[in-house]
Amino acid sequence: MVKISAAEVNRLKIATGIGMMDCKNALVEAEGDFEKAIDILRKKGQKVAAKRADRLANEGRTIAKVNADATKGYVMVLSCETDFVGKNADFVALSEKLINEAMAKDIKTRDEFLAHSFDGMTVPEHLLEMTGRTGEKIELPEYKVLEATHVCAYNHNGNHISTLAGFNLAGEKVEEAGHEVALQIAAMSPRYLNAESVPQADIDHELEIAKEAIRQEGKPENMVEKIAMGKLNKFYKETTLLGQEYISDNKMSVAEFLKKADANLTCVAFERVQIGG
Repeated sequence: MVKISAAEVNRLKIATGIGMMDCKNALVEAEGDFEKAIDILRKKGQKVAAKRADRLANEGRTIAKVNADATKGYVMVLSCETDFVGKNADFVALSEKLINEAMAKDIKTRDEFLAHSFDGMTVPEHLLEMTGRTGEKIELPEYKVLEATHVCAYNHNGNHISTLAGFNLAGEKVEEAGHEVALQIAAMSPRYLNAESVPQADIDHELEIAKEAIRQEGKPENMVEKIAMGKLNKFYKETTLLGQEYISDNKMSVAEFLKKADANLTCVAFERVQIGG
């Protein structure tokens, strides 16, 4: 048997982030060959991933960032099985490393990201390596990019919710107002930007439900349509970002809040991701 020194084990541990005993066993199996030992540890990660394929990865970390001129925002979810691993320093470092790489290479979509390679490995291989370190299923279920004249990012405490908000104007006032809107998105989870962006199928569905409820209340048929439209307007106020009540002052809508910063200012797009969401 090849004698494995503590220095060699420590070198492998530093290179892979995997525990000392696993590193020692890999070096023994590889008969001291460092690169072969790394491959053995990667395969260990694959085996762990296969065993845990049916596990739910509902914990982890969300992260949103914008580029230097705030014209493009990037947001992603890195998921794992437990909150303990989600707060692990190596897991947090991987999430930062991934989002920074995506920004540096201006990666547009999740599929493009998963096909991307850096530091000698594909993104899925980086995830497998983390699986080998933690013993948990690690996934990248969401990755989105938003481009606008000005983009604001917000990461809620604990990084379990992250948002991006894009605006049609730029400047200091836009940044200040934009931060508030990005926070609104995190807190109130709007489904649509405005009433005009709600798909007709969703409108028809809401009207159908409203009309049925109104009829069951025994309202006259000639009143059903009018009452249903009132309920639809309430639906817009609850589910559209610009129609929602502004959380810091419910006497105005988000659209009205933005107009106070600049008469021409509006939000043009947003993204919201959530752990387990």
